[in-house]
Amino acid sequence: MNMNFLHHVIIPSLLPIAFFAVAATPVEVLGCRNRGLLALLIAFVSVLAGLAAAVRAVQGRRGEADSSRWVVSALILAIPPVALLFLA
Repeated sequence: MNMNFLHHVIIPSLLPIAFFAVAATPVEVLGCRNRGLLALLIAFVSVLAGLAAAVRAVQGRRGEADSSRWVVSALILAIPPVALLFLA
């Protein structure tokens, strides 16, 4: 497996997976408040990581392969906050 694929796709995909796992968990397991706080925490961490990835992409040269990988990471990390807005 390519290390770039691991760093820019697989690892950022863990946050959306965790977010949707928390969202799919029944209320009886975690409780309503804890479930909401956990989803909010995951979305907040995702926003921070997505902003860092976007800044890293902008700092790279235009058309450079590494820059486009950071854009992919930022787009993947944008999934939990957008889903939180739609699910809330």
